[in-house]
Amino acid sequence: MKTLTITQAKKNLGSLLQAAARGENIGVISGADIIALRRVEVESTDYALGEYGVTNAQLEDLDHATDRRFQKLKRSGRLKITTHDELKELLEKTARA
Repeated sequence: MKTLTITQAKKNLGSLLQAAARGENIGVISGADIIALRRVEVESTDYALGEYGVTNAQLEDLDHATDRRFQKLKRSGRLKITTHDELKELLEKTARA
């Protein structure tokens, strides 16, 4: 693991973050602790829980409500499933108009 002081890390933060994103082990010394820089996957539920203080029960309720709405729109024919290629073609047509 490459370890740096906070001052060193501040001077090279951009390159250190890129190295950590590539999987390199980077540690920043903070007092008696070494704090690791590493890439993490964040899901929308993580963001909702951490940023907005939403509870797991509220997220589950929202998931069920969204699924019910999706199914209702699908049954009514108002929801159109579009492939990536169809969407790209539609956007190109819109840009030319």
